[in-house]
Amino acid sequence: MSNKCISCKISLVNNKGATTFLCPNCGKYEIKRCGKCREIAAKYVCPECGFEGPN
Repeated sequence: MSNKCISCKISLVNNKGATTFLCPNCGKYEIKRCGKCREIAAKYVCPECGFEGPN
């Protein structure tokens, strides 16, 4: 599985503020986000169920 941000595709290795969590809708796909995309609330789409976040 990739270790890149789902929004901007940057590597999450040593990325301050990065997080990983299961999709809040389906709970099947592991969403990975970098600190910057979290800070600016960049949109992401779960490839498993199509859920769009952040809400």
